[in-house]
Amino acid sequence: MEFCKTHLLKVQEENLYRKPVRYRFLDAVHVELEGKTYLSLSTNNYLGLTHSSAVQQAAIDAIFHYGTGSGGARLTTGSHPLYQELEEELAAFKKTEAAVVFNAGYMANVGVISALVGRGDIIFSDELNHASIIDGCCLSRAHRVVYRHGNIDDLAEKLKNTPCSGRRLIVTDGVFSMDGDIAPLNEIAALGETYEAMIMVDDAHAVGILGRGGCGTTDHFGLQGRIHIQMGTLSKSLASEGGYVAGSQVLIDYLINKARSFIFSTALSPATVGAAHGALLELQNHPELVETVLQNAQYVREALASAGVPVEGSITPILPIMVGEAARAVEMVALLKDEGLLVSAIRPPTVPSGSSRLRLTISAAHDRKELAKAVESIIAVSRRVKLSCKKDVKR
Repeated sequence: MEFCKTHLLKVQEENLYRKPVRYRFLDAVHVELEGKTYLSLSTNNYLGLTHSSAVQQAAIDAIFHYGTGSGGARLTTGSHPLYQELEEELAAFKKTEAAVVFNAGYMANVGVISALVGRGDIIFSDELNHASIIDGCCLSRAHRVVYRHGNIDDLAEKLKNTPCSGRRLIVTDGVFSMDGDIAPLNEIAALGETYEAMIMVDDAHAVGILGRGGCGTTDHFGLQGRIHIQMGTLSKSLASEGGYVAGSQVLIDYLINKARSFIFSTALSPATVGAAHGALLELQNHPELVETVLQNAQYVREALASAGVPVEGSITPILPIMVGEAARAVEMVALLKDEGLLVSAIRPPTVPSGSSRLRLTISAAHDRKELAKAVESIIAVSRRVKLSCKKDVKR
């Protein structure tokens, strides 16, 4: 096992070593770590629903009525009644005929892609797609053609000049998890129709953020009925665990009978499904949460940008501060921790070499006064490590 030691030494030398941090969430955005309380700017809990009393009660009720475990795979003994309720609500929310829940977003992407395409087929994949999409492409054994990030001209050229006697699938993140930008799904849809390609969008970071009532990228662009496969997760805005796919009834029936990550996995626990269902209902009952998270994100983005902090992204609550080298990102995380903030240092292989960054994620549960203080700390630390920042901050 010496190769393990060699690898660990190498990643430590390159400031790429990682290990889990054991902390306890006190509420949606505050954590206790080593006896101290910190403000978290690193959670995907975009709507702050993990500590909603309604969501927690939904999980408790599920345990009371159905027990703690599912007891088996969905196609044997594990499909308790809560699944049907959740899947029907998800389909209605996404404005599709049907939906099916997987154990994780990763499992959904891997299972769906490998079920839809195989040898002789071609996948056209954005170069910054999530790792689970990339792994699904590899497992499918279809030929993968990577197009430049968000570049419609490059995608069009590759569609035109790549002969295919089988199926074509275009797959993209809706909101890119490390950059916070939005895929040009309207233009992708048009190309898909021109070249008779299936279109799949990973909406993991778009639900609760984009579209009317937060129902995602397809609604954001007004593309109902034109996107064949809408994948999403239950672990971010919906405050639970798991993934799902929404689409036509024939697609969902096909995946239930074909996707190996669905067929051969023990079902999610009743509490997990109950919490997801409760969170979905809370989102539908309180659409103002979507506006709140977007306003909070806009506030932080504008305040940092006015000080010259190199923050990127679009309108979403994912705000990457481009740092460059991994060592600098690690240093900034440590300095911000001293200021009472928890942020994520994103380094290779998650992002390309030389593009390490701090990834800030904003929640509807963040208090504006705390965000203002956090912005001041980020600006101060950015100047301390000599990022390109202005001296005067506009308020």
